[in-house]
Amino acid sequence: MNTTKLILVGGFLGAGKTTLLWEAANRIMNKGKRVGLITNDQAPELVDTALLSRNEIKVAEVSGSCFCCNFNGLIKAMQLVRDEANADVLIAEPVGSCTDISATIIQPLKENLVKELIMSPFTVLADPNQLSDILNGGTAGMHPSAAYIYRKQLEESDIILISKADLLSKTELNLLQEKVKLHFPDTDVMVVSTLFDEGVEDWLEQVNNRTDAGKRLAKVDYDIYAEGEAVLGWLNSTIELAGEQTNWDEFGRNLLSELSRQFDSINAPVGHVKMILETGTDFMVGNLTGKSHTLIFRGSAGQSDQARLTLNARVEMSPEALEQIVLKTLETQADNQVRFKINALRSLSPGRPNPTFRFDHIVSIAQ
Repeated sequence: MNTTKLILVGGFLGAGKTTLLWEAANRIMNKGKRVGLITNDQAPELVDTALLSRNEIKVAEVSGSCFCCNFNGLIKAMQLVRDEANADVLIAEPVGSCTDISATIIQPLKENLVKELIMSPFTVLADPNQLSDILNGGTAGMHPSAAYIYRKQLEESDIILISKADLLSKTELNLLQEKVKLHFPDTDVMVVSTLFDEGVEDWLEQVNNRTDAGKRLAKVDYDIYAEGEAVLGWLNSTIELAGEQTNWDEFGRNLLSELSRQFDSINAPVGHVKMILETGTDFMVGNLTGKSHTLIFRGSAGQSDQARLTLNARVEMSPEALEQIVLKTLETQADNQVRFKINALRSLSPGRPNPTFRFDHIVSIAQ
């Protein structure tokens, strides 16, 4: 059986993983290789899946639990993508609030699928502003237990990839790299800006050519880990929208901006809020990864009578309160001009992580 390259990209909510995966997949395909993507979430109706599927790439979604708690689901998803896409490269994105990936995913894969997979170094993507505050002993505006998860993700990484490098000056970026190296001297540190097309090719060269995956295990307190996940309310929804020749870009911007205002008004830390508005072949994506200044929109859904909205939110509040805010904001923004029908809506708080496997040692692979 032919071997397949597996690239695992972790990192906390809002780090920019999906944007990086989109760019990486395009670059790999442009070099003549076939790519499959695997997304992961605690519930279905993912913006990531809807977006990445538009890239003419086979995408499999492992939903209902994280990779570590549904290891068999991950294996089935990888097999599905390999078979249907004949993929040379698989790129998988674990849930953003997950950690202990090395012990629960990478080591079991190394032991059980060594003849089928060539594993790349485990990359953890890190937002530069959050990363700087975490390294300074802060919580980056998060609950302390959520910040604990963030730090554990860094500890177990093979490559720390500082994302959104365009947010910092050259001097600030160099200082941050040096600080990361002081805290994690045995971990490679790289930087990337998908906005300005910087660093992506260098990172791809590393993950395509190296096989030193899962070189370290983090010591994880599962009580703190469980609390860090439980403080977040999660909401996934798909909604059909209708309105006579509606400007969907304006509608989407107003909706996400108002949600941001609502969360800021009650000081509810945002992990991320993502949306994709689709009208046939046209679409607009919106992202909120903190306060209102982090709002980003790209693409255009244009003007038409109908649209499809997929919305995902991860915010520090109860799922009930999150659902109430989202529904009330949607009703307000519709304002008798737009009709909406909810196809699916799920709100929850993640349960305690219960991994299928958890190795206490590094699995060695003969080179």
